Amino acid sequence: MIEVELPGAMVRFTARAGGVSDGPYAALNLGLLTDDDPAAVEENRRRAAALAGAALAWGRQVHGTRVVTVDGPTAPADVVDADGVVTAARGVAAIVLTADCLPVALATPDAVAMVHAGWGGLAGGVLQAGVDALRALDPDGAIHAAIGPGAGACCYEVGDEVAARFPDAPRRADRTLDLKGIAARRLVDAGVAHVHDVQRCTMCEPDVFFSHRASGPITGRQGGLVWRS
Repeated sequence: MIEVELPGAMVRFTARAGGVSDGPYAALNLGLLTDDDPAAVEENRRRAAALAGAALAWGRQVHGTRVVTVDGPTAPADVVDADGVVTAARGVAAIVLTADCLPVALATPDAVAMVHAGWGGLAGGVLQAGVDALRALDPDGAIHAAIGPGAGACCYEVGDEVAARFPDAPRRADRTLDLKGIAARRLVDAGVAHVHDVQRCTMCEPDVFFSHRASGPITGRQGGLVWRS
């Protein structure tokens, strides 16, 4: 687990360790839509919530740009399609799940957001959407961001279709793309005052983090959580 403190907020990026799942999902798999034992995933999510001392709020991630604003935890029956969650409520931890995509925490003194940024969402403007939703709750407070573990420029090879979505950030000679660098620039362009990158690549450390690219499609999901401190 990686801990980051932002002004007004606490951030946790989970890893594989600390849960009860077995096999390719070992151990702290938080992905409800994986083929893991649902009871194990529920226990893992209970442990993640305990880390934050807060109830979880999440959306059904679709690699889009929708960010929802909530004032309480999410009931399983009420989950909506969304790749970001924003809240000003205390005792609520916004969470996204990843296995190579970027979990991006945003915080002001009065509100927090957690955004899921894969290449599709990043190209479509999900980070700007997260900032806009946060600004609706806190128009004036300085925004700080933390980019969690995800596929790094060291490993993230992409094809022509993906590369074409980022004309301002061309592929390197080895066909890799720096998603984290792109995310950091998008955040600054959106008005974020400070961007912190934990500088961990999920593809480099498949024994530490779940990684779809390194481990294949049968794998778990780690979480990025943020809540008001």
